[in-house]
Amino acid sequence: MAQPALFKPIRVRNLDLSNRIVIAPMCQYSAEHGRMNDWHLMHLGQLANSGASLVTIEATGVLPEGRITWADVGLYDDETEAAMRRTLEGVRKWSNVPIAIQLNHAGRKASTDTPWVGGAQLAPDDVHGWQTEAPSAIAFLDDYVPPTALDREGLTRIRDAFAAAAVRAARLDIDVVQLHGAHGYLLHQFLSPISNQRTDEYGGSLENRMRFPLEVFDAVRAAFPTDRPVTMRVSATDWVEGGWDLEQTIVFARALEDHGCDAIHVSTGGLDAAQKIPVGPSYQVPFARAVKAAVKMPVVAVGLITEAEQAEAIVATGDADMIALARTVLYDPHWPWHAAAQLGGQIQHPPKQYLRSQPSRHRHLFATPEHMRAEAGWTQDGDGHFS
Repeated sequence: MAQPALFKPIRVRNLDLSNRIVIAPMCQYSAEHGRMNDWHLMHLGQLANSGASLVTIEATGVLPEGRITWADVGLYDDETEAAMRRTLEGVRKWSNVPIAIQLNHAGRKASTDTPWVGGAQLAPDDVHGWQTEAPSAIAFLDDYVPPTALDREGLTRIRDAFAAAAVRAARLDIDVVQLHGAHGYLLHQFLSPISNQRTDEYGGSLENRMRFPLEVFDAVRAAFPTDRPVTMRVSATDWVEGGWDLEQTIVFARALEDHGCDAIHVSTGGLDAAQKIPVGPSYQVPFARAVKAAVKMPVVAVGLITEAEQAEAIVATGDADMIALARTVLYDPHWPWHAAAQLGGQIQHPPKQYLRSQPSRHRHLFATPEHMRAEAGWTQDGDGHFS
């Protein structure tokens, strides 16, 4: 049987990934003062043994006021770095999967409560709230406190915070940095004419609106080791007339590539409450396909990719180079195992503690040396097979 496209290796800069399945960043809203805890160890440990080739840490605030909610993870001081180090040491003890981190500043969508209590914005005088900042003093929703428009000092402060977080990520031996330029957060806010109504060199024309996101990218690229990838996640459209759209996304993607971006993760939406999204299986894949046609760097597709054959078709037809899983892998933490079994692929280096879970009808699902199977307690039959 030919190797499925979904399980062919791919190289991103100098990082070799064993398959085309990556875990997208997913906020857990469970940090304490920006610090990871045992929940994150359990959560990331589970994802690290999912069979995906790359696991991405959730949107991580580069400043305390850059967090989406008061309970978001941060990487902005020694305490948040130490907490993340403890978590990653626990994960790496049992898995060698590469780890990425998504660095973020939420801009005008910051200072919110956790989603399971409603997710409303918290006022600056709330015990968990703070004053938000954005390209322009335009609130995300009518009942939000308007953000403060960033001045030059503020832009420099945030740019430098992204770079400092990248330095911390390098000290933690994180393999990939992804910048969050999607879903209505600060870098996306600069890109979209809906949220960016500045009249200086950071607003107005497309070139001006791209300026600050590209400055942040350059600062992070300079701060992170040259042999490790720096990537970006974008929203290809605001789904609102007069907002950010695919045509502008393609221009931005080409600019990112010129600046040394190693991959682009294509999502949509999140900037404006008036968005009208035609949600359905693979609904964002056409945007990934269009971006892939315009750039040479790897493109990641995401959004309601739930079936193995669906994912295989996306990669095999060239719509994208990789697919990202989010809620799908929360529901089924071994989705990549099941996809490999269905498509005839192999999972590289599964935990030896789980080797006996391999069904006999899929004897070659796990690409693992036979001695490890024996050490795990498998019994060998007369044909040399373990069960």
